[in-house]
Amino acid sequence: MRDDVERPAGAAIGRRSFLATTAVAAGAPAIAAAAPAPAAASPLGGPAEPPPVGRVARLLAVPEAGRGVDWLRSALQVAVELELSTIPPYLCGWWSIGDRNSQAARLIRRIIDDEMYHLGVVCNLLVAVGGQPRIRAAAPTYPGPLPGGVRDGLTVYLSGLDKSFVQMMMSIEAPEEPLALSATATHTVGDFYGAMLDGFQVLAPELSAGGQLTARIGSDDLHPVETLLDVERAIDIIREQGEGTSSSPADSFTDDHPAHYYAFGEIYHGRQLRETAEGWTFTGAPVPFPDARPMARVPAGGWSRPSASVQQLLDRFDNTYTTVLTSLDAAWADGDRRALGAAVHAMRGMEETAVRLMETEIPGSRSTYGPQFHPRS
Repeated sequence: MRDDVERPAGAAIGRRSFLATTAVAAGAPAIAAAAPAPAAASPLGGPAEPPPVGRVARLLAVPEAGRGVDWLRSALQVAVELELSTIPPYLCGWWSIGDRNSQAARLIRRIIDDEMYHLGVVCNLLVAVGGQPRIRAAAPTYPGPLPGGVRDGLTVYLSGLDKSFVQMMMSIEAPEEPLALSATATHTVGDFYGAMLDGFQVLAPELSAGGQLTARIGSDDLHPVETLLDVERAIDIIREQGEGTSSSPADSFTDDHPAHYYAFGEIYHGRQLRETAEGWTFTGAPVPFPDARPMARVPAGGWSRPSASVQQLLDRFDNTYTTVLTSLDAAWADGDRRALGAAVHAMRGMEETAVRLMETEIPGSRSTYGPQFHPRS
């Protein structure tokens, strides 16, 4: 997947140096820091209750001296949930595109591969410190927020690919998005991954390879983490690919691909990222916006009163999705590579049902159905 998109000629893209110039000069969608939610009024007329604080913020609020192995396990479980939560919306965007050879489709497919690899990395890290990834139990509900209080105020939903959906995906991946602890103290997703890396380095916990998995995921090789150097490399890869950096374009792109936020930006702006006299801008070679199946946004609770044939497709998809989740749980329960293979096989099997739904018109509209990603209880 790494050789599927041509990049403009010139120097390697530097990730930190062009963050601001890219956003301003190219007119990127504004991804401002969300203000803290308004406090709830006290029913007795007293001081208002502060808004609830997300799990990521609570974890980062723990003093470094209190960040033991249990803290690492809790943080890594949140990371599992974060990585998992991005995959269904990205799959919907990719499945909706008619021409899978289009540049936009290939960009999104690469990002999906990256996210699945990131999920494998954090599962291996959690197993290495004696934890057990809870994947099926972590399956998110759409529409809804990202896990852990990340990107407070953002609602993640499922639909076909259009400009608004690309903006949402950019918001998920946006660099330098703070996680509010209070009105005066903020932390980024990069802080979260950095704090986990610091925790490993300070604790130097014993790392067990038992139960970890080895696999080829997209263009990346998943390996057991057995040393602190392995931990550092694993977390650095996630941050470099754009999943949790506070300044996502940080180091040169060794694979000539932009981080996820900038890849989605190329689709949104219809141009590749290139260096100009004003800085890095989306003014390079064209990236045509693809024709996409008009899948409507899945409403809260799922589709209302679908026909029997549509319900059958929805049930088939959700049964297969449940198989994916339970197989992933089994894979990291005891390092079962066959279970991981079953999960990959089942995930591939979801596409045919998803496309059939996306080609079934909702009565009284020009939009179509799509998968709900409702795991079976």
